[in-house]
Amino acid sequence: MQHGFMARPDHRKPDELRPLLCSWDVAPNALASILLKSGNTQVICSVSVEETVPKWMQQQKVPGGWLTCEYSMLPYSTNVRKSRELSKGKPDGRTQEIQRLIGRSLRVAIDLSALGPRSLWIDCDVLAADGGTRTTAITGSYLALKLAIERLIKAKIIARSPLLSPIAATSVGIVGEKALLDLCYLEDKEAGVDMNLVMDDEGRFVEIQASGEEATFSPEELDKLLKLGKYGIEQIFKFQRRAWVQRPK
Repeated sequence: MQHGFMARPDHRKPDELRPLLCSWDVAPNALASILLKSGNTQVICSVSVEETVPKWMQQQKVPGGWLTCEYSMLPYSTNVRKSRELSKGKPDGRTQEIQRLIGRSLRVAIDLSALGPRSLWIDCDVLAADGGTRTTAITGSYLALKLAIERLIKAKIIARSPLLSPIAATSVGIVGEKALLDLCYLEDKEAGVDMNLVMDDEGRFVEIQASGEEATFSPEELDKLLKLGKYGIEQIFKFQRRAWVQRPK
């Protein structure tokens, strides 16, 4: 065992992802949907279409379409019941930040001008939360979005695919002085540095969220985390390609 590094709760290597599994079309009324499992974290990602665009686009005469996201943690997604945010009147700050992140990330993957005057809604519902819900949501949402686009083309609603580049996401962090890939909840809770990465399949960063949790980190540690995250996302792209072959035809 390396100095300062305790065994991971699920006995993974420092650079090992949690197992990824997916099930297609779990939401029958959605245009496309997927249940993505990342270890014990489970997120349903669904896509719905509306034949309209937001009022601000209509008022400003912005051409093309729109894509947006809503994210929620279901009451039974954690060990202690989590109240529905509807009972509070509005989403809390964390929820708003996550759904904006997912929306920004997915908009990078699509040419909105080629979508036509319609909106795609990405809904991400967390069934079980064990860390990495936002990164799991982004990875799963891209697959659901790709299937939704394929179905829109088959239905002749759009003429060509507006998809640009695949995207995927993962987390990295420093726990006990050791850089770890794809943190579970217990690791995330103990992390001195926590980072979420979103990338496209050409190795370009879409978004980086990093912070020291009452700690600082050096440029060398930052570089190590970025390289570790990039390695993990490369493995996730391989999973996405395998999963796509198994999609409903």
